[in-house]
Amino acid sequence: MKEYREIAKRLETETGVVLTRRFAGTEGELSSMERTILGKADAAGLAKEALEQGLPVLQRGEDSWEAAEPFFPKERLIVLGGGHVALPVVEFGAKIGFLVTVVDDRLSFANPGRFPLAEQVVCDSFSHAIEQLAITESDYVCILTRGHRYDADCLRQICQGKEPAYLGMIGSRRRVGIVKETLLAEGVDAGRLERLKSPIGLPIGGVTPEEIAVSIVAEIIQVKRLSREDKRTRNRSDVDFDVLKRLAEETEEPKAVVTVLESKGSSPRGAGAKMIVYRDGRILGSIGGGCSEAAVLGQARRLIGSGRYQVIHVDLSGEAAEDEGMVCGGVMDVLVEDYPAGETA
Repeated sequence: MKEYREIAKRLETETGVVLTRRFAGTEGELSSMERTILGKADAAGLAKEALEQGLPVLQRGEDSWEAAEPFFPKERLIVLGGGHVALPVVEFGAKIGFLVTVVDDRLSFANPGRFPLAEQVVCDSFSHAIEQLAITESDYVCILTRGHRYDADCLRQICQGKEPAYLGMIGSRRRVGIVKETLLAEGVDAGRLERLKSPIGLPIGGVTPEEIAVSIVAEIIQVKRLSREDKRTRNRSDVDFDVLKRLAEETEEPKAVVTVLESKGSSPRGAGAKMIVYRDGRILGSIGGGCSEAAVLGQARRLIGSGRYQVIHVDLSGEAAEDEGMVCGGVMDVLVEDYPAGETA
């Protein structure tokens, strides 16, 4: 399906696109499925709703389906300061899917060997590095510098540009207060300073660098997934970017694509989760592990090369699930599509 290559290409320059599918019945020929890719400027109706919610939206008629699946660029986590708390913040941030950039003005703290999971490590003054990074509304920024002078440099520069989705700063209330007073006196917007998350992180009583990092990353996840403080789009989809990348790049090997269209209850994965299934049983990605994948893997392999699609309703809350010892719960509607080999954009 050439759509995934187009989606990946458009996300290099656009802040969000949506793939809509319209089809009849729970199974049929792929050739009968209507697919459209829309950007934010063109999206309307269900597509606009999906982009605004940051989640796939499903609408069912008596014998018809319409699904709108949003895609967003992989978010950046920008960590300003390369000290001891930054180490686990970078590690945890990378593992939950962020493209991590680390900035420090000391070479011994800003080098790829110290941060192997970072996408980018910058050794530069904080002000110049922030200017060059061109922070956007989809970025998440942690200020973890070694002193309030550097905190002020970071905040001053950040407040001259677009406001990121998340901005948090480490430090005691006294240290944070000094920085805020200094910037207010310089004329920095009071509203932006008020929205600064500081003391940074959720109040879980963390003491060690790792515990503090857990609180910081938890707060970032909370803002990303749950925040309703403003009307900016948040990416709440459970999409796996490694799967999207593989679908965009790998066009010659037959496979099936599994997508969670809707998820309710305590399902192990949310709407947008994707998985690739190959003929030999290999998979990439997940829709929740054994308690959910067993229901679709066999059918996905049978659909490879068929040119067909099928919607599978997975109920993890019934007696059958209990008999199998499944503890996930919830229900999912899962779309399985053949991915014909040789399709290119």
